[in-house]
Amino acid sequence: MKKILALLTAVSTMALAQPVEVLLRCDDIGMCHTVNIALMRVLEKKIPVSTSVMFACPWYQEAVEILRAHPEVSVGVHLTLNAEWKNYRWGPVAGRTAVPSLVDSLGYFFPSRDRFFAHHPALNEVETELRAQIDRAVGTGLRIDYVDYHMGTAVDRPDFRALVERLAREYRLGISRYFGEVDVEGLYGTSPGSKPDTLVALARGLKAGQTRLMVFHIGLQTPEMDALVDLNSFGLQEMSKHRQGELTALTSERFLAALNEVGAKLITYRDLKEKMGVEGMKRPSE
Repeated sequence: MKKILALLTAVSTMALAQPVEVLLRCDDIGMCHTVNIALMRVLEKKIPVSTSVMFACPWYQEAVEILRAHPEVSVGVHLTLNAEWKNYRWGPVAGRTAVPSLVDSLGYFFPSRDRFFAHHPALNEVETELRAQIDRAVGTGLRIDYVDYHMGTAVDRPDFRALVERLAREYRLGISRYFGEVDVEGLYGTSPGSKPDTLVALARGLKAGQTRLMVFHIGLQTPEMDALVDLNSFGLQEMSKHRQGELTALTSERFLAALNEVGAKLITYRDLKEKMGVEGMKRPSE
């Protein structure tokens, strides 16, 4: 009995000693200047983050310049098949004539998943566009570690998901949520002013035993961001305030202190890919 108790004590001690692995992923980088400046604020804090870049957007080039100065940052391709903002739209990297089923009459991506799929997107054209986005990313010279998917569209159908998996294997890239990460939810829809407190509470609730993923949509409350209106019905009102709130929460000393309190170890997709390899990825349960 004493040996069993000693063994259980040892196991419990080991479990307590395990760090809480936390991934901080910043989405929509390159979407606009304001988002890129917000990324710079995060990098100034030396916070280990994974950055998902929208290489289909006009401001991706500025994001590339920023990230070239920070080779330690894990960079991903935010696979994009939607352009959801009123009066600010973008289209395919491959060109509108190469992927006509993916664009509206003006050559822009559709703002919602519903409108995208209502136009009967051709799988071969989706491959053409996603491959063009990855090729553009690789062609910048940045080290690309992973892919993920803007608004979930690129994995919304089984054949689309299988395509993303095939491209990731071909380009030797990780896929977000394919390394056993579990999302920490509850920040996105919280009111802008309460986001810092909410994030601290979420951090203090982290438990060892699983790799946790926190996704951020950062920005600054500027006239540029104030002008953006999400055309999706689920889009948040006053998005600029929400993005400023997420930036403030992510870079706050209270959040970083809360992570330290629970013994969190901040990792990136580069770390996961090096640890588990592309072969170690597994499709998450639906």
